[in-house]
Amino acid sequence: MADIAYITPKVLKWARTTAKMSLETAAAKVNVTAERLEAWENPDSTDRPTIRQAEKLAHAYKRPFAMLFLPEVPFDFTPLQDFRRSGSKELTTAAVFIQRELQQKQAWMSDLHRENGEPPLPFVGRFSLSDAPQAVAQDILRTLNIDPAAYTEAPFREWMAKAEEAGIFISRTSFIHSHLKLDSDEFQGFAIADPHAPFVFINTEDWDAAQLFTLVHELAHLWIAATGISSDIAPEPTVSASDHPVERFCNAVAAHALMPDRVMEQLTASQFTNSRSIAQIAERYGVSSLAFLIRAHGRRLVSDAAFHSMRAIMDREFREHVRELAAKAALKPKSKSGPSYYLLQLNRNGRLFTQVVLDAFRSGIIQPTVASGLLNAPVNGFSKFEKYMYR
Repeated sequence: MADIAYITPKVLKWARTTAKMSLETAAAKVNVTAERLEAWENPDSTDRPTIRQAEKLAHAYKRPFAMLFLPEVPFDFTPLQDFRRSGSKELTTAAVFIQRELQQKQAWMSDLHRENGEPPLPFVGRFSLSDAPQAVAQDILRTLNIDPAAYTEAPFREWMAKAEEAGIFISRTSFIHSHLKLDSDEFQGFAIADPHAPFVFINTEDWDAAQLFTLVHELAHLWIAATGISSDIAPEPTVSASDHPVERFCNAVAAHALMPDRVMEQLTASQFTNSRSIAQIAERYGVSSLAFLIRAHGRRLVSDAAFHSMRAIMDREFREHVRELAAKAALKPKSKSGPSYYLLQLNRNGRLFTQVVLDAFRSGIIQPTVASGLLNAPVNGFSKFEKYMYR
Protein backbone atom coordinates (compact mmCIF):
# COMPACT_ATOMS: atom_id res chain seq x y z
CA MET A 1 0.00 0.00 0.00
CA ALA A 2 1.31 3.46 -0.91
CA ASP A 3 2.58 5.59 1.94
CA ILE A 4 0.07 8.19 3.11
CA ALA A 5 1.12 11.87 3.26
CA TYR A 6 -0.30 13.33 6.45
CA ILE A 7 -0.46 16.83 5.05
CA THR A 8 -2.35 19.67 6.73
CA PRO A 9 -5.65 20.04 4.83
CA LYS A 10 -5.97 23.81 5.19
CA VAL A 11 -2.39 24.28 3.98
CA LEU A 12 -3.12 22.08 0.96
CA LYS A 13 -6.19 24.19 0.18
CA TRP A 14 -4.23 27.43 0.64
CA ALA A 15 -1.54 26.18 -1.76
CA ARG A 16 -4.16 25.47 -4.42
CA THR A 17 -6.17 28.67 -4.05
CA THR A 18 -3.08 30.89 -4.03
CA ALA A 19 -2.06 29.16 -7.28
CA LYS A 20 -5.44 30.20 -8.74
CA MET A 21 -6.32 26.61 -9.59
CA SER A 22 -9.82 25.18 -9.53
CA LEU A 23 -10.50 21.87 -7.81
CA GLU A 24 -11.06 20.28 -11.22
CA THR A 25 -7.76 21.53 -12.68
CA ALA A 26 -5.71 20.54 -9.65
CA ALA A 27 -7.40 17.14 -9.32
CA ALA A 28 -6.50 16.33 -12.92
CA LYS A 29 -2.82 16.78 -12.02
CA VAL A 30 -3.02 13.67 -9.83
CA ASN A 31 -5.75 11.82 -11.73
CA VAL A 32 -8.41 11.96 -9.01
CA THR A 33 -11.87 13.51 -8.89
CA ALA A 34 -12.49 17.04 -7.67
CA GLU A 35 -14.51 15.52 -4.83
CA ARG A 36 -11.52 13.44 -3.72
CA LEU A 37 -9.22 16.48 -3.69
CA GLU A 38 -11.86 18.46 -1.80
CA ALA A 39 -11.86 15.71 0.84
CA TRP A 40 -8.07 16.00 1.20
CA GLU A 41 -8.56 19.73 1.85
CA ASN A 42 -11.25 19.12 4.47
CA PRO A 43 -9.93 19.05 8.09
CA ASP A 44 -12.89 16.86 9.09
CA SER A 45 -12.06 14.18 6.55
CA THR A 46 -9.70 11.29 7.27
CA ASP A 47 -8.85 10.86 3.58
CA ARG A 48 -5.30 11.91 2.65
CA PRO A 49 -3.21 11.74 -0.55
CA THR A 50 -0.28 9.42 -1.02
CA ILE A 51 3.20 10.87 -0.77
CA ARG A 52 3.52 10.69 -4.56
CA GLN A 53 0.21 12.52 -5.04
CA ALA A 54 1.15 15.21 -2.51
CA GLU A 55 4.50 15.68 -4.24
CA LYS A 56 2.76 16.16 -7.59
CA LEU A 57 0.38 18.72 -6.10
CA ALA A 58 3.24 20.64 -4.47
CA HIS A 59 5.00 20.69 -7.84
CA ALA A 60 1.85 21.89 -9.61
CA TYR A 61 1.31 24.65 -7.03
CA LYS A 62 5.01 25.58 -7.12
CA ARG A 63 5.34 25.15 -3.35
CA PRO A 64 7.98 23.18 -1.40
CA PHE A 65 6.68 19.70 -0.59
CA ALA A 66 7.59 20.11 3.09
CA MET A 67 5.37 23.20 3.28
CA LEU A 68 2.25 21.05 2.98
CA PHE A 69 3.00 19.51 6.39
CA LEU A 70 3.17 22.81 8.30
CA PRO A 71 0.58 23.03 11.08
CA GLU A 72 -0.63 26.45 9.93
CA VAL A 73 -0.81 28.41 6.70
CA PRO A 74 2.63 30.02 6.33
CA PHE A 75 3.54 33.62 5.71
CA ASP A 76 3.55 34.29 1.99
CA PHE A 77 4.71 37.02 -0.34
CA THR A 78 2.25 39.90 -0.42
CA PRO A 79 0.55 40.15 -3.83
CA LEU A 80 1.72 43.13 -5.83
CA GLN A 81 -0.56 46.15 -5.86
CA ASP A 82 -2.91 45.93 -8.81
CA PHE A 83 -2.79 49.10 -10.92
CA ARG A 84 -4.86 47.57 -13.68
CA ARG A 85 -8.17 48.96 -14.85
CA SER A 86 -11.10 48.08 -12.62
CA GLY A 87 -12.89 45.09 -14.09
CA SER A 88 -9.71 43.64 -15.64
CA LYS A 89 -9.35 39.89 -16.08
CA GLU A 90 -8.72 38.01 -12.88
CA LEU A 91 -5.07 37.08 -12.65
CA THR A 92 -4.57 33.45 -13.63
CA THR A 93 -2.15 30.79 -12.44
CA ALA A 94 0.61 31.84 -14.83
CA ALA A 95 0.43 35.46 -13.67
CA VAL A 96 0.51 34.40 -10.02
CA PHE A 97 3.48 32.09 -10.56
CA ILE A 98 5.63 34.66 -12.42
CA GLN A 99 4.96 37.29 -9.75
CA ARG A 100 5.85 34.85 -6.99
CA GLU A 101 9.02 33.77 -8.81
CA LEU A 102 10.22 37.35 -9.33
CA GLN A 103 9.37 38.34 -5.76
CA GLN A 104 11.49 35.45 -4.48
CA LYS A 105 14.40 36.40 -6.73
CA GLN A 106 14.07 40.06 -5.81
CA ALA A 107 14.02 39.30 -2.08
CA TRP A 108 17.17 37.17 -2.42
CA MET A 109 18.96 39.86 -4.43
CA SER A 110 17.94 42.64 -2.05
CA ASP A 111 19.21 40.66 0.94
CA LEU A 112 22.49 39.94 -0.84
CA HIS A 113 23.08 43.60 -1.65
CA ARG A 114 22.20 44.70 1.88
CA GLU A 115 24.52 42.10 3.41
CA ASN A 116 27.32 43.26 1.10
CA GLY A 117 26.78 46.88 2.12
CA GLU A 118 25.70 48.00 -1.36
CA PRO A 119 24.28 51.57 -1.23
CA PRO A 120 20.66 52.07 -2.29
CA LEU A 121 20.08 53.30 -5.82
CA PRO A 122 19.22 57.01 -5.63
CA PHE A 123 16.77 57.10 -8.53
CA VAL A 124 14.24 54.72 -6.94
CA GLY A 125 11.55 56.98 -5.48
CA ARG A 126 13.29 60.17 -6.60
CA PHE A 127 9.97 61.58 -7.86
CA SER A 128 6.27 61.37 -7.07
CA LEU A 129 2.92 61.87 -8.79
CA SER A 130 3.12 65.57 -7.94
CA ASP A 131 6.05 66.01 -10.33
CA ALA A 132 5.75 66.66 -14.06
CA PRO A 133 6.00 63.52 -16.26
CA GLN A 134 8.43 65.44 -18.49
CA ALA A 135 10.79 65.95 -15.54
CA VAL A 136 10.71 62.25 -14.66
CA ALA A 137 11.30 61.29 -18.29
CA GLN A 138 14.29 63.62 -18.55
CA ASP A 139 15.77 62.19 -15.36
CA ILE A 140 15.37 58.62 -16.63
CA LEU A 141 17.15 59.53 -19.87
CA ARG A 142 19.90 61.34 -17.98
CA THR A 143 20.39 58.57 -15.41
CA LEU A 144 20.55 55.83 -18.04
CA ASN A 145 22.57 58.00 -20.45
CA ILE A 146 20.13 57.45 -23.32
CA ASP A 147 19.48 59.86 -26.18
CA PRO A 148 16.54 58.76 -28.36
CA ALA A 149 17.81 61.04 -31.11
CA ALA A 150 21.11 59.14 -31.26
CA TYR A 151 20.62 55.47 -30.42
CA THR A 152 23.84 53.49 -30.89
CA GLU A 153 21.95 50.22 -31.42
CA ALA A 154 18.37 48.95 -31.65
CA PRO A 155 16.27 51.05 -29.20
CA PHE A 156 14.94 48.14 -27.14
CA ARG A 157 18.37 46.54 -26.83
CA GLU A 158 19.93 49.86 -25.78
CA TRP A 159 17.26 50.55 -23.15
CA MET A 160 17.68 47.02 -21.75
CA ALA A 161 21.46 47.26 -21.59
CA LYS A 162 21.53 50.75 -20.07
CA ALA A 163 18.89 49.86 -17.47
CA GLU A 164 20.86 46.81 -16.34
CA GLU A 165 24.06 48.85 -16.24
CA ALA A 166 22.26 51.15 -13.80
CA GLY A 167 21.46 48.18 -11.53
CA ILE A 168 17.89 47.42 -12.64
CA PHE A 169 17.04 43.72 -12.95
CA ILE A 170 14.88 42.92 -15.98
CA SER A 171 12.99 39.69 -16.61
CA ARG A 172 11.18 38.85 -19.85
CA THR A 173 9.09 35.82 -20.75
CA SER A 174 5.68 34.78 -22.05
CA PHE A 175 5.29 31.45 -20.28
CA ILE A 176 5.90 29.44 -17.13
CA HIS A 177 6.11 26.22 -19.14
CA SER A 178 4.70 25.00 -22.45
CA HIS A 179 1.21 24.47 -21.02
CA LEU A 180 1.08 27.59 -18.85
CA LYS A 181 1.41 30.80 -20.83
CA LEU A 182 1.03 34.46 -19.96
CA ASP A 183 -1.66 36.63 -21.52
CA SER A 184 -0.82 40.22 -22.49
CA ASP A 185 -4.51 41.11 -22.22
CA GLU A 186 -4.27 40.10 -18.56
CA PHE A 187 -1.17 42.14 -17.76
CA GLN A 188 1.80 43.59 -19.62
CA GLY A 189 4.37 44.04 -16.89
CA PHE A 190 5.13 44.85 -13.28
CA ALA A 191 7.75 46.58 -11.19
CA ILE A 192 9.20 46.01 -7.72
CA ALA A 193 10.55 49.37 -6.57
CA ASP A 194 13.17 48.35 -4.01
CA PRO A 195 16.20 50.72 -3.90
CA HIS A 196 18.57 47.81 -3.23
CA ALA A 197 17.29 45.57 -6.02
CA PRO A 198 14.68 47.10 -8.35
CA PHE A 199 13.04 44.56 -10.64
CA VAL A 200 11.03 44.97 -13.84
CA PHE A 201 9.08 42.24 -15.60
CA ILE A 202 7.94 42.41 -19.24
CA ASN A 203 5.38 40.06 -20.76
CA THR A 204 6.89 39.09 -24.13
CA GLU A 205 3.56 37.79 -25.39
CA ASP A 206 3.08 41.42 -26.48
CA TRP A 207 4.42 43.06 -29.66
CA ASP A 208 8.05 44.26 -29.76
CA ALA A 209 7.24 47.98 -29.82
CA ALA A 210 4.74 47.50 -27.00
CA GLN A 211 7.43 45.74 -24.94
CA LEU A 212 9.71 48.80 -25.15
CA PHE A 213 6.88 51.07 -24.06
CA THR A 214 6.15 48.65 -21.21
CA LEU A 215 9.80 48.67 -20.14
CA VAL A 216 9.95 52.45 -19.90
CA HIS A 217 6.51 52.57 -18.25
CA GLU A 218 7.78 50.18 -15.57
CA LEU A 219 10.96 52.24 -15.14
CA ALA A 220 8.68 55.16 -14.36
CA HIS A 221 7.14 53.00 -11.63
CA LEU A 222 10.62 52.68 -10.10
CA TRP A 223 11.27 56.40 -10.28
CA ILE A 224 8.11 57.10 -8.25
CA ALA A 225 8.53 53.99 -6.04
CA ALA A 226 5.21 52.50 -7.11
CA THR A 227 5.47 48.71 -6.88
CA GLY A 228 2.67 47.00 -8.76
CA ILE A 229 1.30 45.18 -11.78
CA SER A 230 0.22 46.98 -14.94
CA SER A 231 -2.02 46.65 -17.97
CA ASP A 232 -3.52 49.25 -20.32
CA ILE A 233 0.01 50.49 -20.95
CA ALA A 234 -0.46 52.92 -23.82
CA PRO A 235 0.76 56.34 -24.95
CA GLU A 236 -2.66 57.96 -24.66
CA PRO A 237 -2.71 60.57 -21.85
CA THR A 238 -6.43 60.10 -21.29
CA VAL A 239 -8.58 58.43 -18.69
CA SER A 240 -9.66 55.93 -21.35
CA ALA A 241 -6.14 54.48 -21.44
CA SER A 242 -6.28 53.59 -17.76
CA ASP A 243 -8.40 54.66 -14.83
CA HIS A 244 -5.55 54.57 -12.32
CA PRO A 245 -3.58 57.81 -11.79
CA VAL A 246 -0.29 55.93 -11.40
CA GLU A 247 -0.79 54.21 -14.76
CA ARG A 248 -1.75 57.43 -16.53
CA PHE A 249 1.31 59.14 -15.06
CA CYS A 250 3.70 56.33 -16.05
CA ASN A 251 2.21 56.22 -19.55
CA ALA A 252 2.93 59.94 -19.90
CA VAL A 253 6.49 59.48 -18.59
CA ALA A 254 7.14 56.69 -21.11
CA ALA A 255 5.80 58.76 -24.00
CA HIS A 256 8.02 61.72 -23.07
CA ALA A 257 11.09 59.50 -22.56
CA LEU A 258 10.74 57.59 -25.83
CA MET A 259 9.57 60.57 -27.87
CA PRO A 260 11.02 63.64 -26.09
CA ASP A 261 9.86 67.16 -26.90
CA ARG A 262 13.24 67.98 -28.45
CA VAL A 263 12.76 65.11 -30.90
CA MET A 264 9.19 66.07 -31.73
CA GLU A 265 10.24 69.70 -32.29
CA GLN A 266 12.39 68.58 -35.22
CA LEU A 267 9.41 67.05 -37.03
CA THR A 268 6.93 68.73 -39.34
CA ALA A 269 3.26 68.13 -40.09
CA SER A 270 4.18 66.88 -43.58
CA GLN A 271 5.80 63.80 -42.04
CA PHE A 272 2.45 62.64 -40.66
CA THR A 273 0.39 62.61 -43.84
CA ASN A 274 0.58 58.87 -44.55
CA SER A 275 1.00 55.68 -42.55
CA ARG A 276 4.22 54.62 -44.28
CA SER A 277 6.02 57.84 -43.36
CA ILE A 278 4.82 57.57 -39.76
CA ALA A 279 5.92 53.91 -39.58
CA GLN A 280 9.43 54.81 -40.76
CA ILE A 281 9.80 57.50 -38.09
CA ALA A 282 8.29 55.30 -35.37
CA GLU A 283 10.65 52.43 -36.20
CA ARG A 284 13.63 54.74 -35.72
CA TYR A 285 12.56 55.32 -32.12
CA GLY A 286 11.41 51.78 -31.40
CA VAL A 287 7.77 52.69 -30.84
CA SER A 288 4.56 51.79 -32.64
CA SER A 289 3.12 53.93 -35.41
CA LEU A 290 0.08 54.56 -33.25
CA ALA A 291 2.21 55.73 -30.33
CA PHE A 292 3.98 58.22 -32.58
CA LEU A 293 0.74 59.42 -34.12
CA ILE A 294 -0.76 60.00 -30.67
CA ARG A 295 2.34 61.91 -29.56
CA ALA A 296 2.25 64.03 -32.72
CA HIS A 297 -1.43 64.76 -32.17
CA GLY A 298 -0.67 65.90 -28.64
CA ARG A 299 2.00 68.23 -30.06
CA ARG A 300 -0.56 69.57 -32.60
CA LEU A 301 1.44 68.30 -35.55
CA VAL A 302 -1.72 66.47 -36.61
CA SER A 303 -5.22 67.93 -36.60
CA ASP A 304 -8.11 66.18 -34.88
CA ALA A 305 -9.67 65.19 -38.19
CA ALA A 306 -6.38 63.91 -39.63
CA PHE A 307 -5.66 62.02 -36.42
CA HIS A 308 -8.95 60.10 -36.45
CA SER A 309 -8.63 59.40 -40.17
CA MET A 310 -5.05 58.15 -39.88
CA ARG A 311 -5.86 56.10 -36.80
CA ALA A 312 -8.63 54.32 -38.67
CA ILE A 313 -6.19 53.54 -41.47
CA MET A 314 -3.60 52.22 -38.98
CA ASP A 315 -6.19 50.06 -37.24
CA ARG A 316 -7.22 48.54 -40.57
CA GLU A 317 -3.60 47.96 -41.63
CA PHE A 318 -2.82 46.37 -38.27
CA ARG A 319 -5.73 43.94 -38.54
CA GLU A 320 -4.60 43.01 -42.06
CA HIS A 321 -1.06 42.49 -40.78
CA VAL A 322 -2.30 40.18 -38.02
CA ARG A 323 -4.33 38.15 -40.53
CA GLU A 324 -1.29 37.83 -42.81
CA LEU A 325 0.87 36.63 -39.93
CA ALA A 326 -1.78 34.09 -38.93
CA ALA A 327 -2.03 32.82 -42.51
CA LYS A 328 1.75 32.45 -42.79
CA ALA A 329 1.91 30.66 -39.44
CA ALA A 330 -0.79 28.22 -40.57
CA LEU A 331 1.17 27.35 -43.73
CA LYS A 332 4.53 27.12 -42.03
CA PRO A 333 5.49 23.55 -41.05
CA LYS A 334 5.79 23.10 -37.31
CA SER A 335 9.36 22.90 -36.14
CA LYS A 336 10.26 20.35 -33.51
CA SER A 337 13.07 22.56 -32.28
CA GLY A 338 12.72 26.01 -30.78
CA PRO A 339 14.91 28.53 -29.04
CA SER A 340 17.49 27.13 -26.65
CA TYR A 341 16.18 26.41 -23.16
CA TYR A 342 19.10 28.38 -21.74
CA LEU A 343 18.39 31.41 -23.91
CA LEU A 344 14.76 31.38 -22.78
CA GLN A 345 15.81 31.06 -19.14
CA LEU A 346 18.42 33.80 -19.58
CA ASN A 347 15.69 36.18 -20.73
CA ARG A 348 13.42 35.04 -17.91
CA ASN A 349 16.14 35.43 -15.27
CA GLY A 350 17.65 38.55 -16.83
CA ARG A 351 21.29 38.96 -17.76
CA LEU A 352 22.18 41.01 -14.71
CA PHE A 353 20.49 38.60 -12.30
CA THR A 354 22.11 35.61 -13.99
CA GLN A 355 25.57 37.17 -13.74
CA VAL A 356 25.17 38.01 -10.05
CA VAL A 357 23.98 34.47 -9.24
CA LEU A 358 26.81 32.86 -11.22
CA ASP A 359 29.39 35.10 -9.50
CA ALA A 360 27.93 34.23 -6.07
CA PHE A 361 27.96 30.53 -6.90
CA ARG A 362 31.53 30.49 -8.20
CA SER A 363 32.82 32.46 -5.24
CA GLY A 364 31.19 30.02 -2.81
CA ILE A 365 28.67 32.50 -1.39
CA ILE A 366 25.70 30.27 -2.25
CA GLN A 367 25.27 26.52 -2.50
CA PRO A 368 24.75 24.75 -5.86
CA THR A 369 21.14 23.88 -5.04
CA VAL A 370 20.35 27.54 -4.28
CA ALA A 371 21.98 28.75 -7.51
CA SER A 372 20.15 26.07 -9.50
CA GLY A 373 16.81 27.09 -8.02
CA LEU A 374 17.40 30.78 -8.69
CA LEU A 375 18.36 30.21 -12.33
CA ASN A 376 15.86 27.42 -13.13
CA ALA A 377 18.68 25.29 -14.51
CA PRO A 378 20.99 22.45 -13.42
CA VAL A 379 24.48 23.40 -12.26
CA ASN A 380 26.11 21.41 -15.06
CA GLY A 381 24.37 23.70 -17.54
CA PHE A 382 25.52 27.03 -16.09
CA SER A 383 28.27 27.40 -18.69
CA LYS A 384 25.60 27.38 -21.40
CA PHE A 385 24.20 30.68 -20.09
CA GLU A 386 27.47 32.40 -20.98
CA LYS A 387 27.12 31.23 -24.57
CA TYR A 388 24.23 33.66 -24.91
CA MET A 389 25.17 36.33 -22.38
CA TYR A 390 28.09 37.74 -24.30
CA ARG A 391 26.80 37.60 -27.87
